Amino acid sequence: MRALRDRFRRRHHDDDDGGGRSRVGSGAIAARRGVARIVDLITAVVVGIIVLGILLVVLKANPENGIVDALRDAAKWLSKPFDAIFEMDKRRTEIAVNWGIAAVVYIIVGRVLARLIRR
Repeated sequence: MRALRDRFRRRHHDDDDGGGRSRVGSGAIAARRGVARIVDLITAVVVGIIVLGILLVVLKANPENGIVDALRDAAKWLSKPFDAIFEMDKRRTEIAVNWGIAAVVYIIVGRVLARLIRR
């Protein structure tokens, strides 16, 4: 019971959170976690756009549709650095492979950045 009471006091003390860190340090940790979550969210949105773009190209979605056109343009822009890594006979296959590589690279880079920010 005494140990529980001591733990409660340390946790609720103004200058210490029980782990030897000041509340300012805990705030910085929480801020870094928040920024890391934002990086994770941005990564997910970017990868989602690229994957939707791949699906729209492979499934031959109507390019005259405004939403389809906007998503394909966004995916193309995000995947531009990976354009023509592999050149294939079929344009749809080439897009699927190259944009797929872009999505994988974005996932890896986003996760690494988020992990570094959390540290």
